[in-house]
Amino acid sequence: MAKTLAAFGAPLSGLMLETGKASYLAWRLFALAARSVRDPKARVPRRDFLWQCYFVGVQSLPVVMTTGAFAGMVLAYSFYFQFQQFGVQSLTGALVTKALVWQLGPVLAGLMLAGRVGCAMTAELGSMVVTEQVDAMKTMGVCPIRALVLPRVAAFTLMTPILTMFANAVGIGAGLAITVALGADWHFLNEQITHFMVPYDYVYSISKGLVFGLVIGVISCGRGLETTGGAEGVGQATTQANVWSSISVLIINLLMTMGLVFFDPKGW
Repeated sequence: MAKTLAAFGAPLSGLMLETGKASYLAWRLFALAARSVRDPKARVPRRDFLWQCYFVGVQSLPVVMTTGAFAGMVLAYSFYFQFQQFGVQSLTGALVTKALVWQLGPVLAGLMLAGRVGCAMTAELGSMVVTEQVDAMKTMGVCPIRALVLPRVAAFTLMTPILTMFANAVGIGAGLAITVALGADWHFLNEQITHFMVPYDYVYSISKGLVFGLVIGVISCGRGLETTGGAEGVGQATTQANVWSSISVLIINLLMTMGLVFFDPKGW
């Protein structure tokens, strides 16, 4: 009985432990960010931050846009033939837009960034840990959290909602192109999208991107700094970062969806 309970409790215990570690690191990052506002000497060099923005944002743009485009086309192709049975093909564009902006855009962008950028950051920081570069920084009085983690997490938090908007835009455009090619009327598609989409929907999507970027950045960098065991440990830390980041995105997406729907102004 005890072994069975331990087997079921181990994943939950691991999730709680990882949540605690990530929360503590996030708190330290917020404290450092607040200090940098007051003290110019504590600020992260602009060059480091801009390079991380380029790495997270610009270099991830092709994979995020490709993912968004194919997601939009698959949704449009599937929904069109379902709606055709009821003669409401013009609703395809509105439903594809709603699905991408509310759910698929932020989630797919987050998962792609977790796999491409998050794993790279974990491997980079893990390699620095096992080769004792981080210990050397501490010896010289340099805070690894401020010098290594803060610019990466800040860039992740800033660029993820921007990439989410690109994924949404490309996915909607690709979905509409497929729908029109299948025979739907562009005028009615545009009319339905204008009717169903409101500004809160885009706030909904951007807020998810912000939270996903912060969480993925914190988890990826945190796992990198906790790497042990040489090259094998770097591989294990990278895998763990990808798994925990992806699971966190899915869990947070559910919680944020529930909260954002509850506070939807249309429901007041």
